[in-house]
Amino acid sequence: MICRIIIEAAGHTLEAELSDSAAGRVISSSLPFAADMSRWGEEYYGSVGIDIAEDGTVRDIMEVGEIAYWPPGRALCIFFGRTPASTDERPRAASPVIPIGRVIAGLDGLHSLGKRAKMKFQAV
Repeated sequence: MICRIIIEAAGHTLEAELSDSAAGRVISSSLPFAADMSRWGEEYYGSVGIDIAEDGTVRDIMEVGEIAYWPPGRALCIFFGRTPASTDERPRAASPVIPIGRVIAGLDGLHSLGKRAKMKFQAV
C-alpha cells in the first residue's frame, strides 16, 4: 500500500506518496518527524536519523519530484530540478540514493525557499 504524506516548509505544503517498498515502509512507519533541510542546487536534503540499508534500487539519476533516502547521510532528499552534479536537465544525486516516493502536488513551492528549511513530514 502506498502511503500518502504531507510535507510542510515555511508556509508551503507538498503532497507526496511513499512507495510500497522496504525503504518506503521504514520511512512511513517513522512518521511524523521534522528535519532541517539544506539546499544543493534544486535538491533539499537533511538527516532524519533513520537507518535504511542500501538495496538494489539505488541510483543517482533522478526525476523531478522524486523523494529518496541517502544512506551515507541517513538523509531524505527531495529533487525538484538540476543539482551541481547534473550533466543534463535531470537531477543527479551526489552519490546513489534509494528512491522512496514522489511529490504529487506543491513542488513549485520549493523554488522560493532559501538555503535551509525546516520541513515537517506527516501521514495524511
